[in-house]
Amino acid sequence: MSDAAAAGTDADPLGPGSMLHRLTRQARWGLVATRAIVLEAAHPQIGAALITNSTFVAHPWRRLRNTVLSTQRIVDPDIQVRQREAARLNRLHARITGVDAEGRPFNAADSEARAWVVATLFESTVTMCRLSGESLDGPALDRLYAEFRAFLALMDPYGGKLPPTLREFWRYYARFVEERLENTEAVHVILDRLFAQVPAPPLLRDRPAVWAAGRALAGPTASAVVVASLPESLRARLGLAEVPGTRTLMHAAYLSTHLATRLLPESWTRLDTVMTMLDPAYAPQRGGDALTGLPTLEGLRRGVAKAGALLRLLTPDRETEATGDSAQRSAARFFSEVLDQTGDGHLDWPDLAAMAREIATRLDLDTQDEDRLFAAFADWWRELQKELDTDGDGRITGHEYAAAAAAMAGPALVRIAEVLFDVTDRDDDQVIDARECRALFRTAFDQDPGGGDTGERLTRGDFVRRFLSFMAGRRHSGAYDQLFAQS
Repeated sequence: MSDAAAAGTDADPLGPGSMLHRLTRQARWGLVATRAIVLEAAHPQIGAALITNSTFVAHPWRRLRNTVLSTQRIVDPDIQVRQREAARLNRLHARITGVDAEGRPFNAADSEARAWVVATLFESTVTMCRLSGESLDGPALDRLYAEFRAFLALMDPYGGKLPPTLREFWRYYARFVEERLENTEAVHVILDRLFAQVPAPPLLRDRPAVWAAGRALAGPTASAVVVASLPESLRARLGLAEVPGTRTLMHAAYLSTHLATRLLPESWTRLDTVMTMLDPAYAPQRGGDALTGLPTLEGLRRGVAKAGALLRLLTPDRETEATGDSAQRSAARFFSEVLDQTGDGHLDWPDLAAMAREIATRLDLDTQDEDRLFAAFADWWRELQKELDTDGDGRITGHEYAAAAAAMAGPALVRIAEVLFDVTDRDDDQVIDARECRALFRTAFDQDPGGGDTGERLTRGDFVRRFLSFMAGRRHSGAYDQLFAQS
C-alpha cells in the first residue's frame, strides 16, 4: 500500500510519515481501541486495575478523550512532546497498584502488562485492516510492527519487550491468549454494562430520549461486533456465544468504516472531527481546527447545543426549589456525580486518585506539581476516613458523606486548592487575572469565563473559598463540574 511504502522511508518510526501516525488520526481507530481494551481487560492484572481504579464505566467519554489525546501525543512530530507524554503516563501508571479479588497484587506499570497492551493494539490494528479488506504486504506489516515496538520502547525503555520478529510475535500472541488471559470481571463489565448503559456524550446530554433510542440499537450491535472479532478460543473461555449473523455484521462494520475513509472527504473521517462532534470541549485542546470545512456538522452541533440551552430555560431549577434538607440533597447529588469517579457507589482512594489524575492530565502538570497534587489528595483521603467513615469499613457511602459534608473543608483540601491556584498563577503575583482565569477554565474546565481584559480577579483566599464550597457540595459550579463530572 502506498501509505505504508511512504512510511517505510521515514527514519522516525513514530513520525508524521509513519503508519501509526496516520491510523491514530482516523475515526475508525475507535474499532481498534475498543477491541483492544477487551483483550487487555482479560489480562488479570490489567482487569483488576480497570475494575478498582479506572473511571471508564462512570466516565467513558472522558476516558476516550484522554486516551485519544494521549495516543496522538505519543506520535506527535515533536519528540519532546512524546517524551513528556510518556513520562506523564509512567507516573500515572506507577500510582495504580493494589490487590485483586483473589489476593494477587497488580501494578499498572508492570512490564509484562504494558507489553500486552501494545500487543493488543498491534494485533487489533492488523485485524481491522484484514476485516476491512486492506492488504498489508510483508514490508508494510514489518514496518507497522516496528512502529509498535518503538511505541513500547518509548513507554518502557528498560522493561517490557515484544518479540523481535513478526513470526515470533504471532507465537507469543497465541501462547499469551491461551495461557495468561482469564474470564475477568472487567471483560463482562465492558461488554455487558458499558455498552448497554454508556451515558450520553456531552453533545447529547440534554437529549436523553434521543440518546436512549440510539443506545438501544448501537449498544448491542457494538458488543456483538467486538465479540465476533475476538479469538475463538478466548470467546469460549469467556462464555461468549457467537450469535448467528454477527460475523456478517462485524465484516459490514469494518468494511463500511474503511470505505468511508476512502470515499468521504478526509476531514469528515478524522478522529478529531468525531471527537469534536461528541464533545465540544475537545476542539480547543487540539487547536480548534477539527471541524474546518464541515459547516453542516458544525451547524448540527450548534443546533443541539441551542436546543439543550432552551430545554434548560424551560425546566424548573430543582436546586432553587429545594427547601429544608436541600443542602443534604445537594451533597448527595455532588457525591454521585462528582466524587464517585469509579461509579461503584462508594468513595475510596481510587476515586480521589482518579480526580487527581484528571486534573494533572487536563493541566499537563510537571512532576513537582503533580506530586504536590497527589500528596494533597492522599492527605485529604486520610482526613475523610477519619471524619466520615463512621463504620470503619475503609469506604465512605453517599449517606455518610451527605450527613457530614461540612467536615470536607480540612487542611488537606485547602492544599489541593492552593496547588491549583499556584499552577494557574503563572506570573506568581498571588492574583489570578483575566488571562490566567481564561487559561485555567479553558484548559482544565472546558469553560470560557469571558470578561475580556477586565474580567474578575481572584486572590488566593477567594479561590480557596470557592473551591472549598464546591468540594463540600454546597456550591455547584458549571466549570468545576466540567472538570470532574463530565462523562
